[in-house]
Amino acid sequence: MLRQGREQELDEPAAGPRPRAGYRTDLITVLLGTWFSIGLFLDAWAHSNVPELESFFTPWHAVFYSGFAATGAWILWVLWGNYQKGLRGLDAIPVGYGPAVFALPVFAAAGAGDYLWHTVIGIEQGIDILFSPTHLALISSMILILTTPLRTAWSDPAVISPSFRQFLPAALSLAFTASLVLLFAGYADATVFTSDQVIRAFTFEKGEGGSGMANRLAASIMFTNLIMVVPLLSAARRFRLPFGTATLLAVVVMLLSTAVANYTNMSTAVGFVVAGVIIDVLLLKLRPSEDRLKEYRIFGAAASFVTWAVYFAAAGIDQGAMPSVTEMWTGAPVMAALHGLLMAVVLVPTARR
Repeated sequence: MLRQGREQELDEPAAGPRPRAGYRTDLITVLLGTWFSIGLFLDAWAHSNVPELESFFTPWHAVFYSGFAATGAWILWVLWGNYQKGLRGLDAIPVGYGPAVFALPVFAAAGAGDYLWHTVIGIEQGIDILFSPTHLALISSMILILTTPLRTAWSDPAVISPSFRQFLPAALSLAFTASLVLLFAGYADATVFTSDQVIRAFTFEKGEGGSGMANRLAASIMFTNLIMVVPLLSAARRFRLPFGTATLLAVVVMLLSTAVANYTNMSTAVGFVVAGVIIDVLLLKLRPSEDRLKEYRIFGAAASFVTWAVYFAAAGIDQGAMPSVTEMWTGAPVMAALHGLLMAVVLVPTARR
């Protein structure tokens, strides 16, 4: 449970040397972070769907960098408020905000470097986007900023079983971070496949050894599954996650995915959101945690299985047929479930004593 009044504004410095940000402060931080995350999503869409893109100065870059400027200004305002209250140096930085303060100048330097990079090297429009050093510096600093509300909640011993409203800043933080990681793993992202591509990928003559698309989809399912299930397993170690957390994760991830795929994968998006609702039911019924090791491991396997069973069901319903190679579309959810179980074992090897 949360301390009484935790959901209200608690921006006064704590009795100790470090203040703790309040609910409103964390919510504004993550909403401003959402602003420049959406800018990045728009930029990803442009790189994938505007072949004539040749300039650094674009509307989506304007959204991206203005969102960063607003987020940075807000964090500095929070620090200034604590300075005005008499706190100095590191003591003015709220608990959990230290990495974000470090990330602000890193992001600014990476943004300037990105401009120079595009001026000299040119504009990327393929997989090279995901390996640009300046882009990697930008995404790393973004993740440090976006995970701030999650660190705030994680460090508060009173936050154990929050309501969805109380957990919203941390949940948004978790969801946007997962979406950014998946964005930079776009070469192995199963969410961008259309239902037609899913069916065709696993439709081939047995004995041929599959096809390039089949191999890509199979690898993408396993990689995407880890990015989707590990955040939930990690958070479940620390919190009793409120109903809606998994659905929010699916919605945010698919906002990115549909933008990158130019909205051709809507049936896939619906499938992920439906799976998110089912996973929320699993969270509610199983209550996985470090203290409930059996339920924790069942959840890791079940959440993974549900995600990909619904994935293939959505593709089949949309196309009116299932892939011809039954072993592929029936075995992929099972393989994902085994990976989910493995992650649960790795994250919590034994029950907490």
